[in-house]
Amino acid sequence: MIEDLLTAIPLGFFLAFLIGPVFFVLLETSAVKGARAAFALDLGVVFADIVFILIAYFSTNQLLAKIKDDPALYIFGGALFVTYGIISLIKNKKSYLSQNDPTIVVIKKNNYIELFIKGFFLNFINIGVLGFWLGVLIVFGPQLDMETTRITFFFGTILGTYLFIDIFKILAAKKLNKKLTPYRIYKVKRIISIIIIVSGGVLLAKGIFPKQINGTIEDQIERRIPTI
Repeated sequence: MIEDLLTAIPLGFFLAFLIGPVFFVLLETSAVKGARAAFALDLGVVFADIVFILIAYFSTNQLLAKIKDDPALYIFGGALFVTYGIISLIKNKKSYLSQNDPTIVVIKKNNYIELFIKGFFLNFINIGVLGFWLGVLIVFGPQLDMETTRITFFFGTILGTYLFIDIFKILAAKKLNKKLTPYRIYKVKRIISIIIIVSGGVLLAKGIFPKQINGTIEDQIERRIPTI
């Protein structure tokens, strides 16, 4: 167990600082809406990871083949990302204009369930995340003897470390709240929306040009992650 622990913790650190749409949305949520709101969103992200891990564990071979042979999954996820980013751009602009319109009263109140769902959605539509967990399971599963207890402990440690590091990221980002004017908040949200659109474009490219994706998922994971 100690050996599994020492291997899982660095993976949790790696995951916590993996740059992507969720990373920026988490920091933006903390800075704009507060730590509790960001934590609710982060719980949704982690729940999506748990779902992916369960899917990978119970049907690794079938799903791995599906990801390799069916670029439609990347196209679907990319299209959702692009759509979400465009909607966010439009929504954020309308929200900013309404804040500067004295005839419109905007009452802000955090909906933690909605934020949880948002975090889950942002993570779940990224098929690359499923590929990551599949790769981790393929690389480390045999070394864990595919024992349910060891695998549960291993992945639980990864997610626990990830969540622990995210708490510090959330608290650090929250300090920016006092420096954020409505215009700066609008700019931050605009940048986040553009990042989401670009991320969607990358997924679309992977789906449209599947032959340009170098190596298998397992190869990519092995290049990034040291073995036990």
